[in-house]
Amino acid sequence: MNITLRVWRQKGKADEGRMVTYKVEDVSPDMSFLEMLDVLNEKLTLAGEDPVAFDHDCREGICGACGVVINGVAHGPENTTTCQLHMRSFNDGDEITIEPWRAGAFPVVKDLVVDRGSFDRIIQAGGYISAPTGTAPDAHATPVPKADADRAFDAATCIGCGACVAACPNASGMLFTAAKVTHLGSLPQGQPEREARVIKMVNQHDEEGFGGCTNIGECAAVCPKGIPLDTIAQLNRDLLGSLASSKAE
Repeated sequence: MNITLRVWRQKGKADEGRMVTYKVEDVSPDMSFLEMLDVLNEKLTLAGEDPVAFDHDCREGICGACGVVINGVAHGPENTTTCQLHMRSFNDGDEITIEPWRAGAFPVVKDLVVDRGSFDRIIQAGGYISAPTGTAPDAHATPVPKADADRAFDAATCIGCGACVAACPNASGMLFTAAKVTHLGSLPQGQPEREARVIKMVNQHDEEGFGGCTNIGECAAVCPKGIPLDTIAQLNRDLLGSLASSKAE
């Protein structure tokens, strides 16, 4: 396959950035998208040019690092992580546009790399269980209804890639925040801090500059782990209940 890439190049936060066109030849359909970028970077390095900076780590669809917008879609056309997207999803002669996540809360560091530290700070605000639990209990010591366990597991699959933010017209991080709130709020261990947790995490979400959720649903449509949109409804219920409880006190 021979393809044309239009890649966003930006030296740093102060640089305005621009789209640069590259030709990549003899691309195997079995290459992952990141392997194709590796080929481009090898070509640029041999030519004495600066390679394209992009985030990656596990390349197994687990870590959530590999976030780019491909032809206007977060992670590309196959509803998977960028590292698990293969070039057979494109055609010989295609022109592919590659951009970073675009959101005020995700400032560009260089080229396709953005700073997603805002997600870390949301977790630090309350996305954890601080109560000491001691040694691991017996598996049957605290029965959890299957529906609750399934709900928690589905929410826990969120890898924090930020595709939801990149796809949302409001650049909202509410699907990510809701996944973390729903995961812990569905389990017995998460109940003692449930009310404080949702208030702290939503406040931090707003302080980071993410937009508000207007239930457009683009976030769930591009989520590579299929986090359902109704986790946001769960977050809203928890938030309203927690605010009501705090006012009553």
